[in-house]
Amino acid sequence: MSALSRLRVVTLFAVALTLGACQVNAPNLGATASRAGFKANYLVARVALEKGQYGKAERGFASLLKKAGPFEPRIRLEYAHALLRAGKLTKASDEARVVAAQLDGRGRVAALAVQATADQEIARAAINRGVADADSVQRLVSAKGAFDELLTKYPDMDPLGALALRRRTIDVELSTIN
Repeated sequence: MSALSRLRVVTLFAVALTLGACQVNAPNLGATASRAGFKANYLVARVALEKGQYGKAERGFASLLKKAGPFEPRIRLEYAHALLRAGKLTKASDEARVVAAQLDGRGRVAALAVQATADQEIARAAINRGVADADSVQRLVSAKGAFDELLTKYPDMDPLGALALRRRTIDVELSTIN
């Protein structure tokens, strides 16, 4: 597992703990069996993501979204991460934006990290194809802002400096378009 992958797992785990802590007074998800089934399905999807079985993780989290209740932002963030890892960048960006709009604090910036990474990769692909356009510029500018927010508010969420490096490369990428 690469350093960036470990960073993502640690970041998402921290977000999961943060979001879980916010759910103390959340409504009951149903019968004990239902909760156990939800938890088991979550663990299957989470392990699949960690093992690089991105399609399985994506399907698992998508299924969990239908019954996530108060855990919807957490599951949607995991889903966005699975989409990112599966290379479904536009969908990953869209899902992460939904989460970022719903949350604040660490949860928000974790979603912004997924959104920014997806947007930067979409723009990079366009640049590499020689068809960078206004959408590419907008995605890079959006990613730059997202990384700036994360790095300013929660620099500890980038312990290896991978996101800071991504942020610095955006200026170079923007200069190749302009």
